[in-house]
Amino acid sequence: MNATTVDGLDCVRVREWLDTVETTCAVGALTARLIAGGRSNPTYELTDGSNFWILRRPPHGHVLPTAHDMGREYRALSSLAGTSVPVPRTTGLCQDPNVIGAPFYVMDKLHGTTLRTRHDTAQLTRTQRAGLADSMMTTLADLHSIDPAEVGLSEWGNPDGFLTRQLHRWQRQWDASATSERPEVAELHRRLTASLPTRSYPGIVHGDFKIDNMMVDASDPTCILGVLDWEMSTLGDTVTDLGILCSFWDHEDEFFNPITAGATALPGFPTRDELVQRYLTTRGIDVPNIDWYLVFADFKIAVILQGIHARHAQGHTQGKDFADVGDMVEPLLGRALERASASHVPGLTG
Repeated sequence: MNATTVDGLDCVRVREWLDTVETTCAVGALTARLIAGGRSNPTYELTDGSNFWILRRPPHGHVLPTAHDMGREYRALSSLAGTSVPVPRTTGLCQDPNVIGAPFYVMDKLHGTTLRTRHDTAQLTRTQRAGLADSMMTTLADLHSIDPAEVGLSEWGNPDGFLTRQLHRWQRQWDASATSERPEVAELHRRLTASLPTRSYPGIVHGDFKIDNMMVDASDPTCILGVLDWEMSTLGDTVTDLGILCSFWDHEDEFFNPITAGATALPGFPTRDELVQRYLTTRGIDVPNIDWYLVFADFKIAVILQGIHARHAQGHTQGKDFADVGDMVEPLLGRALERASASHVPGLTG
């Protein structure tokens, strides 16, 4: 049920702030509801009965350094407005902790649908699944083709040394949130360090590009209305986005991933290898060490899920479906090691 106070979110104070930054309408009395499905940043739907917005804030409790930066997500969305990458209109960023106790931002609510599970994608035809995958690859290639300077993001990050810094960062994040011994982490870090790509493909990196971070048209699910969740965006090696997409891309003959819930393990969706080829063809690039990016993606996601698991164990997560997040850490690390051992990339095999 909608309420004026939800999980500590004071709608009266939010409305007072929102009315000072919203330029398209007057803001009436707000009600809110926590949107199900967000395992990271709590996300709320706001409405005054006539208009709808989305509010995003950092997680409650322990947050790893540099993670969940609302200002970063807000700037990425605002900068990409008007480009070939569809994003919702941003309304305002609030960095005053006195409003809700943490920084947050508000954007327009997109009136579409998000495909989170196999049940959701089972409603699509085989042709629609193939068309959606094509749209995703086109959108990803479009993002990576944008000149950061042309959208005001020339200082968004430093592509030089990006992969080295990423390896160090996620190892530190693991050390900060580990709740059990996982020797696979150190082994993967060693192999990834020994096989770092020498060529980079710099550009804007989304950081979490996957099917359930897309809002699609309910009547035409091949049409992407908006790409969401830009909290990890930066300038870096763009092929890392392809790795993340593949890591979250379910195959029917693999372990069940409760995070993605088998969403792409249905006829019509391409395989990971087909996704990779479509992306490389669309961009017109060749990445002979693509295995490195696929292994790194599994490594990185395992670390992220461990961080969420640690917050859940401390009672700091909001919403449902957090209990099984930790169960994915071991399978992802195992798949990463298996893929690394089977690779032809020097240094990655062990």
